[in-house]
Amino acid sequence: MLDDFLLRAALAAVGTAVAAGLLGCFVVWRRMAYFGDATAHAAVLGVALALLFGTSITLGVGVVALCMAVLIHALSGQGVAVDTILGVLAHGALALGLVAVTLVPGQRIDLDAYLFGDVLSVTRSDLAVIWGGGALLVGVLWWHWSAMLTATLNPDLAHAAGINPRRQQLILTVLVAAVVAVAIKVVGALLITALLIIPAASARSFASTPERMAFFAMAIGALSALGGLRLALHFDTQVGPSIICVAVLIFAVSMLGRYVPRLST
Repeated sequence: MLDDFLLRAALAAVGTAVAAGLLGCFVVWRRMAYFGDATAHAAVLGVALALLFGTSITLGVGVVALCMAVLIHALSGQGVAVDTILGVLAHGALALGLVAVTLVPGQRIDLDAYLFGDVLSVTRSDLAVIWGGGALLVGVLWWHWSAMLTATLNPDLAHAAGINPRRQQLILTVLVAAVVAVAIKVVGALLITALLIIPAASARSFASTPERMAFFAMAIGALSALGGLRLALHFDTQVGPSIICVAVLIFAVSMLGRYVPRLST
């Protein structure tokens, strides 16, 4: 049954969107959008290094994204504004990656596939990586949910409860790097952050608790993935950008649902 490439694409897109939606809640709560951008842009450099050394693209992207995440974590709080650090590292890593990809000898590389994703080409091993990585991410977040949520909402309360907010931040950065490595084949390096942020931002309008917001974010992510795949097949467009377009449409509807009751009163 998994020989059907459309089924593989749907499973890959849904698996990635569900994991990104859950993790995206913390990205939204902590206002880490630019952090996600910096980590995702470094993915192109990971592609170049993977091709240069003949290793797995997922492994190369994961290692570089993790190094970027740890570097950002180390540089934050060193006297330089965080948005400045993120701006320099995000654009620097993207530029370095684009230059490095063109210099890899003996390779004809379709950059669009890495910048915007190519979910229709996923294999069974890609599915195993996506769903295995997603299950690991859900397990880690389940295990650290209370500590991570407390550190996000009130660092002082976290300290009083014996929770190290900086350690929770480090765990979160590692998880973002893992999602970047897994999602590059689905939506590409330039749109990974959108898949992290938009479902979570949409879910905020429908949820009254953090747990419900996480559930709605995963559901909206899955709906965006399936809707985007259907849209791409109908209009013969790229799947990754189509998924993000559907997610943006859902976000617009959620915003209307938030403001219409205010206008009617």
